[in-house]
Amino acid sequence: MVKATLRLFILRHGKSDWSTGEPDFDRPLAERGRTGAQKAGDWMKDEKLIPDRVISSPARRARETAESICRSLGLKERGICFDERIYGGSVAEMLASLADHAADARQVLLVGHNPGLEELVYFLTQGPLTQPDDGKLLPTAALAVLRPLTDWRVLGRGGAELISITRPGEM
Repeated sequence: MVKATLRLFILRHGKSDWSTGEPDFDRPLAERGRTGAQKAGDWMKDEKLIPDRVISSPARRARETAESICRSLGLKERGICFDERIYGGSVAEMLASLADHAADARQVLLVGHNPGLEELVYFLTQGPLTQPDDGKLLPTAALAVLRPLTDWRVLGRGGAELISITRPGEM
C-alpha cells in the first residue's frame, strides 16, 4: 500500500497589535490580523487544504490565528496542539515538534513566527527561492505549502518540495 502524499502548511500568524503594551508572548492580533487569519482560513477551505493536525505556538497571536483557521475549516479548536518549541524555536525544535505530534497525520498545519518559519522553509526546500521586494518570504498571514519527501520523523535538510507561497493579498 502506498502512503498518501504528505503536505505541510506553514502559516505565519496574523498581524499583531503592538499598541496594547503586552509582552511579546501575550500580544494579541490586531484587527488586520484577525481579518488576515479569517481570510487565510477561508482560502484554505476554498482550496481544500484541510490539515489532519494543527500545531501552533502558544503565543497569543499565533493561538488566535490557529483558532480562527480551525473555525474557518470546521475543525475543533480543542484539537490544536500548542507546543512551546514553535515560539522562538529553532529549525531543529520545529522538526522535533513535527516528529512528536504529526506521526499519524498526512497534512499538518504549523502556525508560528518569523524568523523561524522562514528558516524552516529555506532548510526544508534547499532550493533557490525568489525573495520578494519587501524582503519577507512569509509576511503576516502568509501560507507556504510544502510536500515532504519523507516521513515526519526523519524530515531534514532538503526534505521537502515547495509547492506554493500565498500572501494575504493573493487569497
